[in-house]
Amino acid sequence: MMNAEPQAAAKTRIWIARVLIAVVLAVNLQAAVSYLLNPQAFSASFELRGAPGSAAVAGVGILYLMWQVPYIFALSNPIVRRVSLLEAILMQTIGLVGETWLLGRIDAGHAVLRSSITRYIVFDAAGLVFLAAAYCAANCPFSLFKKGETNV
Repeated sequence: MMNAEPQAAAKTRIWIARVLIAVVLAVNLQAAVSYLLNPQAFSASFELRGAPGSAAVAGVGILYLMWQVPYIFALSNPIVRRVSLLEAILMQTIGLVGETWLLGRIDAGHAVLRSSITRYIVFDAAGLVFLAAAYCAANCPFSLFKKGETNV
């Protein structure tokens, strides 16, 4: 009976991590597919027009698909494939830092573009929180004390 509880807790932690990773993956894939299937619907928010704007947005959709590879491996087993989860966290962090830097370089006269980049920042910040929580759920010790010990 002693071994059943830790195994059950480990399985629960893996599934919590998987759910958190799956949420980020699903949102990222939804954005990728939307950009690929209907790029013209998004090009104006980047102050792009016509065929070049659609091509640029579709290109971002392709990049989104490429970037999901480590998320998929991390989802399969966030403990065994911890490196993939760390890669996803690093990618999400680079996106957040890069978009924040980019926003600072665009003047207030481009309100629509600034708004689009701000949405990316919020999107990547939320994804980073979910991925970090997934990492902790799968890999961080939750108890500083063994059962029955106290901090007295």
